[in-house]
Amino acid sequence: MIFGKHVNRYYLRHAFALLMGLITLTLVDYVQLKVPEVYKLVVNGISDGYIVENGVQIPFDMLFLLSRICMPLIVVIVVMVIGRFLWRICFFGTALKVERHIRHRMFDKAKDLPQSYYQKNKVGHMMSLFTNDIETIHECFGSGILMVGDAILLGGLAILKMGRMNWLLTLFSMIPMALLLCIGTLVGNFMMKKWAERQEAFSALSDFSQESFSGIAVIKAFVKEYRELSAFKKLNKNNENANVTFTKASSLLHIFVTLFVESVICVILGYGGYLVYTDVFDAGQLIEFIGYFSSVVWPVMAVSQLIDMSARGKASLGRISELLDAENDIESEHVSRFSKPLTGKIEFKNLTFTHPGAEVPALRDVSFTIEAGERVGIIGKTGAGKTTVADLLLRTYPIPEGMLFLDGTDITHIPVKDVRNQISYVPQDNFLFSTTIAQNIAFALDDYTADG
Repeated sequence: MIFGKHVNRYYLRHAFALLMGLITLTLVDYVQLKVPEVYKLVVNGISDGYIVENGVQIPFDMLFLLSRICMPLIVVIVVMVIGRFLWRICFFGTALKVERHIRHRMFDKAKDLPQSYYQKNKVGHMMSLFTNDIETIHECFGSGILMVGDAILLGGLAILKMGRMNWLLTLFSMIPMALLLCIGTLVGNFMMKKWAERQEAFSALSDFSQESFSGIAVIKAFVKEYRELSAFKKLNKNNENANVTFTKASSLLHIFVTLFVESVICVILGYGGYLVYTDVFDAGQLIEFIGYFSSVVWPVMAVSQLIDMSARGKASLGRISELLDAENDIESEHVSRFSKPLTGKIEFKNLTFTHPGAEVPALRDVSFTIEAGERVGIIGKTGAGKTTVADLLLRTYPIPEGMLFLDGTDITHIPVKDVRNQISYVPQDNFLFSTTIAQNIAFALDDYTADG
C-alpha cells in the first residue's frame, strides 16, 4: 500500500469497493485453508485404510472419498474462482479509477503552471511522471491492498492453525520469517532511493533524446554529431547503472526470500519428522502442517514484494507530488471572479520583462495601446519580443502590477482562466535547447568565428 496526501483521499472515496474486496478476500483465504485438512484425510486414509474421527474408525472407501474429499474440494474451487474474480474487480478496478483521476489532476495542474516550471522540468521529466510514475502508483494501490490483506488474513489464519497443532514447531518456523522481515525493511529503504535515481536517469535520457531529434538539423549544420553521441552515451551509461543497481537490490531481496522459505521447509521436515517419530504427529498431520505453511509462503513473499513496491511507490509519489504541489506564481491571491466581459482593449504601460533565468530583458519599457476591434500586426527580427508579448497576454509568465491592462483593468487583477477564455492563440513551432545543445552551438559559433 501507499500513503500520501494525494492518495489518501481515494481510500475513503472507494471505501465500499475496497471493503467488499476485503470481505471476498477473507472468504477466499478461509476456504483455501480447508485444503490442508483434506490433505490430512487423504494421507491418513491411504496409509491406514480408515479415518479416525471422535474415536470412531471410518472406512476410507469410495463413498467417503466422494462425500468428504471430492465434494468439499469442488466447493472450495468454485468459491475461490468466483471470489478471486470479485476481489480483482474491487482492487484492480479501483486502482484503474485512481490512476485515471490522478492523471486528470496532473494534466489540469500542468495546464495552469507557468512557463518557468517547464524551463526546469522538460518533456522527458513530464513523460516519466505521466507513464512510469503514475503506473507505479496504480500498481501500489491495487496490488498493495491485496498483499497487505493476504499477509494479514491468510498469513494470520494459517499461523493460528499451525499454532493450534504445535506451537513450538510454529515458533521455529517463524524465526526465519522475522529475520526476513528485518532484512527486507533495510533493503527496501535502499531500493526507494535507487528507484528515485532510476526515474531521474530515465527523465534525463528522455529529455536529451527529444531535444536531439527536434534539433537534428542544427546539430548536423554545425557538424556536432560526435559530441551529441558522446553525451547520449554518457546518459545511457548513467541510466544503465541506475537500473542495474536497483535490479541488484531487488534480486538480493528475492534471494533472501527464497533462502529463508527453504530453510523453514528444512526445519519443518526435521523437527516435524521427529514429532511423527515420537507419535506426537501422524503423517497426515505433518502434511497438514506443511500445507498451512505453504499458505504462509505467499503472504511472506507478498510482504517482500510489498517492501519492493512501497519503495518504488514512495519515490514515484514524491515526484508526482512535486508537480501537484508546484506553486503557480501567476494567479494573485487577491484576484476574485471577474464579472464584466472583456471587449479587447489592450494597453502596455512602460512594461519591462525578463524571462526567468535570463540576464537581458526581452522587453524594455514597452508602451502601446490597441483599441477594441483593431487589427494590429507586430513585426520584428528574431528575439525582438513578439512572442513574449503574446505570452504575457496569456499570463504564461508572472508580471508586475501596473504594466499590462485589459479594458482598463490591470491584468493581474483578472483571473487567468477568464483571460485565456477570451483569447485565441496559435503558437509557432518553437524549441527550447537544453544546456548541452546550447553549448554545442556556442562551441560551433566560436569555431566559425575563429576560422574567419
